[in-house]
Amino acid sequence: MKKKLWALFLVLVLVLAGCSGGGESSSSEGEEPVEKSDSKTLTIANGTDIVTFDIHDHNTTSTEAVHVNMFNYLVTNDGEGGFQPDLAESWENVNDTTWSFKLKEGVKFHNGEDLTADDVKFTLERIAKDDTLLEHGNYNQIQEVKVVSDYEFEIITKNPEPALLNRLSRLGSSILPKDYIETEGWEVFLEQPVGTGPYKFKEWKKDDRLTLEANAEYFGDAPKWEELVFRSIPEDSTRVSELLTGGVDVAVNIPPTDIERIDNTDGVSVVQSPTQRVMMFTLRTDADSVTGDPKVREAIDLAIDKQAIVDSLLGGAGTVTRTRVTPGNIGANEGLYEQTLYDPEKAKQLLEEAGYADGLELSMAAPNGRYLKDKETVELVTAMLSEVGITVNLELMEWSAFNQRYQDRDFNEMFYIGYGNSMFDASLALDRLTTEEAKGESDYNNTEVNDLLLAAEQNMNPEERAQQYQKAQEIIAEERPQIYMFQLNAITGVNDRVEFKPLLNEMFYADSITLK
Repeated sequence: MKKKLWALFLVLVLVLAGCSGGGESSSSEGEEPVEKSDSKTLTIANGTDIVTFDIHDHNTTSTEAVHVNMFNYLVTNDGEGGFQPDLAESWENVNDTTWSFKLKEGVKFHNGEDLTADDVKFTLERIAKDDTLLEHGNYNQIQEVKVVSDYEFEIITKNPEPALLNRLSRLGSSILPKDYIETEGWEVFLEQPVGTGPYKFKEWKKDDRLTLEANAEYFGDAPKWEELVFRSIPEDSTRVSELLTGGVDVAVNIPPTDIERIDNTDGVSVVQSPTQRVMMFTLRTDADSVTGDPKVREAIDLAIDKQAIVDSLLGGAGTVTRTRVTPGNIGANEGLYEQTLYDPEKAKQLLEEAGYADGLELSMAAPNGRYLKDKETVELVTAMLSEVGITVNLELMEWSAFNQRYQDRDFNEMFYIGYGNSMFDASLALDRLTTEEAKGESDYNNTEVNDLLLAAEQNMNPEERAQQYQKAQEIIAEERPQIYMFQLNAITGVNDRVEFKPLLNEMFYADSITLK
């Protein structure tokens, strides 16, 4: 029987991937051991650079993962231990729309200014009121921050806000220095950012490296490192090479084909762990787009063998899913988790019923180097779609260019992206599918889903709220404004001189990484 085109393509991709390690061989032989160093500089290799120092005007986990070393939240949340004090010493839910907080005293910004409740008011009211900022939608529930004293304040929300603490423990909630920004201006802040964190800004060479240095005045435990270096290395083979030669201590997105090679080299090893990140395609659902027909969207979904991608391209480093809200998040619908649909013959039938018996053509955009095997994944999906009669015009882009198009909502029928969930709540996972937030992106407009999501956002009854999110996920899974692929595992290369435990939210808290 004739082999499928995409199966042949997969073989080619795997052969090329196996040759991309940058060394003479991917076997356990021939690799020199990595020398152990006691340097107090920690170097982490990411696939991309940070986007900005404006904590309110990005929604990129890889940028937040760096920012957490420079800035502090009011509270933290790792999804397991619940909410923990950070800048806030204590808090209380006074009523459905009022939360009372008390700040820790003696906290100073990197420029020597004292942290007060005025800084909290400045920070949270900026993001709550400025609808041009990318994180505005996650904080526009805040009506006002009322300063009670230098170290006490209340957050007043427009409506009941059950997920307020979740919001305050993630991207967009780092507290900024009011006086510094108002005196010097945003342009100066973005060139010389100031936070309260254990590490402070030293130097940024865009698209190369960001260097931070220890903050000797940090209010918490003394920083464990003298210097942090976050390097931007888009090429998989270069990241692996830098790990193997001791150029970096931690390297993200290690290709599965290089795992054995790294594990068999003295001085380095690979750590695998689940993340909150779900890889997916977002599709246009408006009537003017070819993907506006639900039968076309279903055909696309059924044409993609997601399990084959996980098994072959990712080496098993993922879990197929039909929802973005994975287990461990409030509101998860576990009946959609570890589920996938694959039926290319039905996909062809659906296309014929939609009037595309002779096939159709659509555009797909995707980043190159941002996620584990992103380029290879979309190339394989393109081959799978061609098998059912869908011709894909694939545009692969460097992350900075892709991110700008993403912010501008400037994609056509499909784009590929991976979303984390630092809120550990269905609210963040599904907010882009409300009628308002979907405009210009998927243009998804389902009244029942919109009503469920808006009601859940204000529902202070945890059980009812979870049921509302679960029902919304069932409808979304059938209507497919987003086609979910898999929850991604992190494959991280680590120099054996450091103790590294990956986090579910993909943050790089430098002081959780220690010298052995």
